Amino acid sequence: MSADDPGGEMSFFEPSPVLLALIFVQRLVYFEVLALLALLRLIVGRGAARLPAFLTLTICAVAIFTTFAPALNLQSVPFYGDAARLLATGGGAALPLATSGVFALCFLFQQRRWRWIDLLHLLGVLAFVGLWAITRV
Repeated sequence: MSADDPGGEMSFFEPSPVLLALIFVQRLVYFEVLALLALLRLIVGRGAARLPAFLTLTICAVAIFTTFAPALNLQSVPFYGDAARLLATGGGAALPLATSGVFALCFLFQQRRWRWIDLLHLLGVLAFVGLWAITRV
């Protein structure tokens, strides 16, 4: 196999495009989109359906802060170390999935309104899990 052959195995210095996509989605897309969906549910939801949305929005805000804290030189914030370790748990997949689980609790409430938000959330979770599964194969 020649060095110019793109069909070779993945090496440490040449990660697969799927792995790069997973890292990009994990770090710069997933929490932001989930926060937007939670904010929409918080605004239009009624009653108890707002509680999981608020909790999801709070977790997403902490995760987004933790992602961008090094670029803003804010690593000295007291909770940064714990939040960064939590964000890295399970290869970085545990917190997004747990946060999605909290947001999925909105589905149990009749007052949730705009049910298409649940469909978008489900599609996002399936895409994330699909990317994660492909990188494990």
